[in-house]
Amino acid sequence: MSPATGRPSWTRLVQVALRSVHIACMGLVLGGIALGGGFERLRGAILLTVASGLLLAVIDLAKGPGFLLQGSGATLLLKLALLGLGNLFAGARLEWYLAATVVASIGSHMPASWRHFSLLTGRAPE
Repeated sequence: MSPATGRPSWTRLVQVALRSVHIACMGLVLGGIALGGGFERLRGAILLTVASGLLLAVIDLAKGPGFLLQGSGATLLLKLALLGLGNLFAGARLEWYLAATVVASIGSHMPASWRHFSLLTGRAPE
């Protein structure tokens, strides 16, 4: 929220739009994989998922690289590791991607004190 206007900042609006695209496209990817779809069939949804995820990460990193040492950054890194395992072990891709989705959901919905908890200092900012 902008203190001057009481309205959400443009950054927040962009994040909400990107997150919506990211969730919708990841749902298409998961459903497509569950139904046996390959890369060619899922290319558009995969590319939009990756692009929106990268943009979301850039926005968070622009706020400061310390983000990666907080609870939300740690869940992002764990999610990326699980997605990497899904690519490495293609026979269990759906399971790895589902695990990544669960981690991402927990990371996005955990209390702010956990999301901003610093793994470096052992506490959340006040």
